[in-house]
Amino acid sequence: MSLVDYLISNNYLKTPIIIDAFYKIKREDFLPEDLKDLSDLDQALPIGEGQTISQPAVVAFMLELLQPKPGEKILDIGSGSGWTTALLAQIVSNQEDNKFSPKKGKVFAIEIIPELLEFGKKNISKYNFLKRGIVEFFCKDGKEGLKEEAPFDRILVSAAAKEVPKNLKEQLRIGGRIVIPISKNGGSFSQSIFMLEKKEKDKFKEEEYPGFVFVPLV
Repeated sequence: MSLVDYLISNNYLKTPIIIDAFYKIKREDFLPEDLKDLSDLDQALPIGEGQTISQPAVVAFMLELLQPKPGEKILDIGSGSGWTTALLAQIVSNQEDNKFSPKKGKVFAIEIIPELLEFGKKNISKYNFLKRGIVEFFCKDGKEGLKEEAPFDRILVSAAAKEVPKNLKEQLRIGGRIVIPISKNGGSFSQSIFMLEKKEKDKFKEEEYPGFVFVPLV
């Protein structure tokens, strides 16, 4: 059974456009050479600089909570290997599901570690998203967000913060979603994934899903 089929059969992947992205964007293209043969394992793997490429089931779970759509503007914080960035780029640029919207989707990827940013760029370049202007990278502190490009339809954070950064809440459009891991007590062994949906300027609907482990947001 392939990794994607495993994620579908175990109910991690449910939405057709997200499933399609998982089939088209190969995880092995985002791993170091010596780990490519482990790409079908449902576990986090090291990518250098003390960081990891997330467990596929967790990525699937977070994208299902995020519910990205074609034509949307998405902020991807902690882009690392570039795998989640590429999955999001595939979704926002999916023309088959974007027949009634002239809007061109785009993913803005933030990575604070320069070496990982270059690694992610190299991996993403295999899919032509950079040349087509669908993905743009920034080397900066993800907690600041990207004010000059706000508001965003969706914001995905792939590292654990102590709380949801105020800047990210402000940079989300009304009706948009943030999916982010939170370490409530500052611990690194048990965290919750939060989904926040912006209802009004300062009003959010919040859902918590406990029992996850992420590298810290640096």
